[in-house]
Amino acid sequence: MKKITIATRVSDLALWQAYHIKERIETSYPGIEVVLNKIVSNGDKILDKPLALIGGKGHFTKELEDAMLAGEADIAVHSLKDVPTYIPEGLELVAVTQRQDQSDVFLSHTYKSLEELPQGAVVGTTSLRRRMQLLQQRPDLKVKDLRGNVNTRLRKLSEGQYDAIILAWIGLNRLDLLKDIPFTQKLSLDMMIPPMGQAALGIEIVQGNEKIREIAQSLKDEDTYACTEIERQFISKIGAGCSAPVACNAVVNAGEVTFRVMLGFPDGTNIMQEKVIKPLSECENLGAQLAQKMIDAGALTLLKDAQKIAFKDEMPQRL
Repeated sequence: MKKITIATRVSDLALWQAYHIKERIETSYPGIEVVLNKIVSNGDKILDKPLALIGGKGHFTKELEDAMLAGEADIAVHSLKDVPTYIPEGLELVAVTQRQDQSDVFLSHTYKSLEELPQGAVVGTTSLRRRMQLLQQRPDLKVKDLRGNVNTRLRKLSEGQYDAIILAWIGLNRLDLLKDIPFTQKLSLDMMIPPMGQAALGIEIVQGNEKIREIAQSLKDEDTYACTEIERQFISKIGAGCSAPVACNAVVNAGEVTFRVMLGFPDGTNIMQEKVIKPLSECENLGAQLAQKMIDAGALTLLKDAQKIAFKDEMPQRL
């Protein structure tokens, strides 16, 4: 094999991620040329609607998967948080890279921290997960939708359209954008639980090529794979899409996994929350087990009701 083609989105962060994987492969396999197939996804085209109304995060991965199935790429590099738990036939998610800092971060040009925001302050996010957790802690805040790429979101903040916004720390750090924000506050995992897969890259391949599988698996971090598998089990079992607020995060430290989950209404009410600490060796089915526990406690009814009210003023757009 002399050449590998990576399918990637064209956003600045997606390209950073793809070039990072390209460099790692070329370093480990110096005889192989790695090229990028840059693809504009539907999720990148439609920037004026919440993701839940255009079909969810799968709109960031579908075009890349279609390219692989059409023979136009061997590997796709995804932000793992954007990868649905269902993988199309003929493809396989074989590796997850070592996860970096998973935190969300508070950004403002006026206020030093979330705690210092005055009553009624406007906070930007389109994530129902963040909306739920913000309003649980600060029901006095006004949460306003925030779409666009990272630079667009930061521009809207600098223009004063928002008193503060919440974004993932990892993307801003990779693009070296944190230095331009006067006030930043990294939010602890207990304060703001991330989504499934945040800060890890998922490597998806076309099945049937053992050399591609070998190369992809060379990128795999075992601890991160185990943690994200727990998260993906939970989301798959409970059936949570992005039209319901769900937070889900597993972290391994000294052989122990801390698994945090939260779901509820987007207005911060009707919260169900669990935190479990177990040895990694006992966590094979932890995600599914905790999902079943919450299902037994009424989570499916709660999620159904949450979905009804998430965007009650807007009609879903079918694509």
